[in-house]
Amino acid sequence: MGSSDIDNWIQEARDSIVNFFCDHVEQPLLSIRDELFETFRKRHKGVMEVEEVQLTANSLHRMLLTFTEQTKGQKFPENASDQEMLEIVMSRYEKELMHPIQNLVSGELARALLIQVQKLKLDIETAMLELDQILKANEINFAILAALPAFFISLILLMLVRAWLKNDTRAEGRGRIARRQRRVLLAEVERRITQYQIYVEQGLEKESQCMFGLVLYSLDCLFRAVGRHAKATGEWKCLRQDILDLAKPSIQTTYKLTVTSRMERIYECLLPSLKPQ
Repeated sequence: MGSSDIDNWIQEARDSIVNFFCDHVEQPLLSIRDELFETFRKRHKGVMEVEEVQLTANSLHRMLLTFTEQTKGQKFPENASDQEMLEIVMSRYEKELMHPIQNLVSGELARALLIQVQKLKLDIETAMLELDQILKANEINFAILAALPAFFISLILLMLVRAWLKNDTRAEGRGRIARRQRRVLLAEVERRITQYQIYVEQGLEKESQCMFGLVLYSLDCLFRAVGRHAKATGEWKCLRQDILDLAKPSIQTTYKLTVTSRMERIYECLLPSLKPQ
C-alpha cells in the first residue's frame, strides 16, 4: 500500500463525512430556515383564511337575527348572542318537524335547515383553519426533530474524531507523530543523563540534583507513554525494568547510555516509524 492509497482513503473518508453533514445536518437546518421564512411571507394568506371564516360567521349571525326577529315578532340587538338565537332556531325547528311536509312548503322548516347548514359550514371552516395552523406548526417541529438526531450524532462523531486525533498525536497514541514523540522523550532522557554526569564530574551538587529530578520526570513521561504499547507487544516486563534501571542513581552513566541506546533499537514502540514507499 503506497502513500497514494492512504491519500485516497483519507479523501474518501473526508467526502463521506462532508456528505453526511450536508444531507443530515445542513439540509434539515436550511429546511427549517426556509419554512420559517415561508411562514412569515404567507402570513397574509392566513389572515385571508380567517376573514373567510369571519364572513361565514357574519352571514350566520344575520340569518339567525332575521329568523329570530321574524319568529318572535320583536327587534333583537345587533350584538345578540349566536348561541341564544340558535336555541330559538332549534326550538322552532323541533316544532316544525312535527309536520315536516306541510312546514317544508309553508313553514319555517326550510329556513331552519339552511341555518343549520350554515352553522355546519362555519364549524367545518373553523376546524379546517385550526387544523391548518396545527399542520403549519408541526411542519417546523418535524423539521427540527428530523435535524436534531443527525446534529447530535454529528457532534458526537466530531468529538470522537477530535479525541482520537488528540490522543493519537500524543506520546501515548498509535500514530507516526506519537511514535516520534516517544523517541523524543527517550532522547531527552539520554541528554539529561549525560548532563547530570557532567554536573557530577564538575562537583556541582545542587545542579546535579536538579538535573536528576528532571531525569526522573522524563522517565515518568516515557513510562506512561510506552506502557500500553509495550504490554500489547509483550515487551513491557523488559522495558519497565530498563526504565527503572535508568532511574537508579547508583548505576553508572555509561551503562545507562548503553540501555537507552538498546531501548531505541529493540523495543517496537520506540522504533522509528516506517516511511511510506
